[in-house]
Amino acid sequence: MTKALRPGLNLLPRLRSSARFLGCALLCLPLALPSLPLAAAEVSLSAGDGELAKALRGASLSVQAEADGIEDAQELIAAAQADYRRLLAALYERGYFSGAISIRIDGREASRVSALDRDAQVGRIEIEVTPGPRFSFGEARVAPVPEGTVLPEGFATGQPAGTIVMRQAAEAGRTAWAEQGHAKARISSQQITANHGTEKVDAAFAISPGPRLTFGTVTLSEAATQSAVRPERIRQIAGIPEGEVYSPTEIARAETRLRQAGAFASAVVTEAEEIGPGDTLPTRIEVQDAKPRRLGAGAEYSTTDGLTLSGYWLHRNLRGGAERLRFDAEIAGLGGGTGGIDYALSTSYTYPAFRNPDRSLVFGLNLAREDEPNYISDIAEVNVGVDRYITETLSADYDLGLRISQTEDASGTRDFTHLTLSTGLTWDNRDDGTNPTDGAYAEVELMPFAGLSGTASGLRASADLRGYRGFADDRFVLAGRLQLGMLAGPSIAETPADWLFWSGGGDSVRGQGYQSLGVGSGPTATGGRGFAAISTELRARIGESWGAAAFVDYGYVSADPDLSGGEWQGGAGLGIRYYTSIGPIRADIAVPVTGATDSVSVYVGIGQSF
Repeated sequence: MTKALRPGLNLLPRLRSSARFLGCALLCLPLALPSLPLAAAEVSLSAGDGELAKALRGASLSVQAEADGIEDAQELIAAAQADYRRLLAALYERGYFSGAISIRIDGREASRVSALDRDAQVGRIEIEVTPGPRFSFGEARVAPVPEGTVLPEGFATGQPAGTIVMRQAAEAGRTAWAEQGHAKARISSQQITANHGTEKVDAAFAISPGPRLTFGTVTLSEAATQSAVRPERIRQIAGIPEGEVYSPTEIARAETRLRQAGAFASAVVTEAEEIGPGDTLPTRIEVQDAKPRRLGAGAEYSTTDGLTLSGYWLHRNLRGGAERLRFDAEIAGLGGGTGGIDYALSTSYTYPAFRNPDRSLVFGLNLAREDEPNYISDIAEVNVGVDRYITETLSADYDLGLRISQTEDASGTRDFTHLTLSTGLTWDNRDDGTNPTDGAYAEVELMPFAGLSGTASGLRASADLRGYRGFADDRFVLAGRLQLGMLAGPSIAETPADWLFWSGGGDSVRGQGYQSLGVGSGPTATGGRGFAAISTELRARIGESWGAAAFVDYGYVSADPDLSGGEWQGGAGLGIRYYTSIGPIRADIAVPVTGATDSVSVYVGIGQSF
C-alpha cells in the first residue's frame, strides 16, 4: 500500500507549529485549573534496546516529567497526550514510518483521558512503541540545485530513510543557491510518500531560487548608533562588500570580524526581509559594546619551576575606532630551583580593519629578563606587524622587529642586535580553547634574522601541533602534541641563549627539571639548535565537576639543527581536573622515566596542559 504522509505529520514547519501549540498547552493548563492533590506517577517506556529506544526516551515528555518530579495530574496527562506526536516524529526521524504507539494512563489510552477532569489522578503511565520495519529511500530528489551541489551522503536511493536527512538535504539545496547569491531561495514544495508494501519512502523537494542579489546599503541599528565606536569604523570592521554578489559566508565573516575586534560584547548582522531596488539586499548591523576596560590575572605553580604570576590591563576602544591598548606583566621562578626570578613587561597597540577588514595593524614593545640556571638574558624588542584573518580557523601574522639583547652564560657575556622578520600561520578548529575535546591546533613560525653590529644572521623555525579526539560522548579525550624547533646559521656561541632550545618542565616534559636537558652538562650546558617534544594525554570526565588524566611526555635536544646526535628524556604522571566556567583547574604529579627517577614534580594551573 502506498500513501502520502498525513499533512499534520509532515516535515518542516508543521511539526514545529504543533510542538509550539502543545508546549503552550503544557504551560497554560496548570495556570487555568485549581491545584489537585499530589499523586506520584511511575512512567515506563517499552521500545526495545539500542539507539532508537534512547532517542524515544529523550523525546518523551512523560519520561522527562518523571525525571523532573512532576506530580500534577493535569501536567502528566498533557505530557502523555503530547507524546503521541513527539514519539511519532522521533520514529520518522530514524526511518520508521509504520510504527504503532500506545500510551496508557492507569490502563486507559491517554487519548481518551480528559485533561480537564478536576478529580483526575495519575498513578502510572505505560508507553509501548512498536517501531515496525525501517524504511529506505526509493526516490530521493532535491531540484533544482546549482551545478556541483553536494547533498548529504545518506540522501540517496537505497539508503536508510529518515526526516532528519531529508531536512538536511532540502536545506543543503537551499544553502547552495544562497551561496550563489540567491539570498531568498526557499523550499517551495515537498512530496513525501511512504510505500508500506515495499518499505520505501519517496522524498522530493522543489526549490525556488529567486533572483540573484548583490549586497545593498549597510545601516546600523538604533542601539549600534549609540556605540562608543564610531559608525564608520563599525562598517569598516564588518567589511560587508556593498555592490558585490550576496553570500551568507560574508555575513558570517562580518559578524566574526566585529566580535574579534574586541570592542563589542555581541554583534549580529541581519538581512532585510524585502529585496531592495535593483535586486539588492540591504543589511543591518546590531552591536552591543563591551566594557571598555578589563583587568586580568593568572597563576601557575610547579615544585621545580616555582610560582608564575601574570596580569594584564586592556582598553578595548582607546580612540573610538575599536583600537586596543594592552599591558602585560609576568614574574616567574618565585620559590623555584630554576635560577633566579624572571621578569617580563610588554605593551601592544592594535588597530583593526587596517586597509582591509581582515587585517589588523599591531605595534609592540617587550622588555624581559630571563635568569635561568645556565644563562641570564636581558632583552628589549620593538616591532610592528600585521595580523591577517583568513578563515574562521586560519590566521596569519607578519612582524618586523628590532631586538637588542645581552646574554651571560658559559661562553661569557655577549651583546646581540638583530633585525627580525617573523611570519606565522595558526590553524585552530578546536571546539574549546581551554578544554578541547575535538579538533586540532597548529602554529608554525619562521623567523629569518639579520645580525647588525657584527652579530650573526640565520633562521629560527618552530612548530606546535596538537590534536584531540573524544569518545564515549566525550567522557574520554585522547590528546596529543608534537613540538619541533630548529635554528640554522650561527653557532651556539653566536646565538642569544634565549633563542636556543631546552627540554624539561611544565611546557615540554613534566617530571623532568626545568630546562634540565640541553647540550652538554653541568655549568657549561647550553641550549641546542634542534628540538622535538612529544606528549600524549588521556583525559577522563568524572561527573560534572571532576576529571582525571594520565600522560607521558618525551623531549629531545641536539646541538645541530638537523636533530642528529641528540638525547631524549621522558616523564610520566597522573593528574586531576576541577572544571569551572573559566576552564579546568589542573593539578599534575609527574616523575622522570629516564635518568634519575627518584624525584616527584607537581604542576598546578588553569586550563589543560595543552
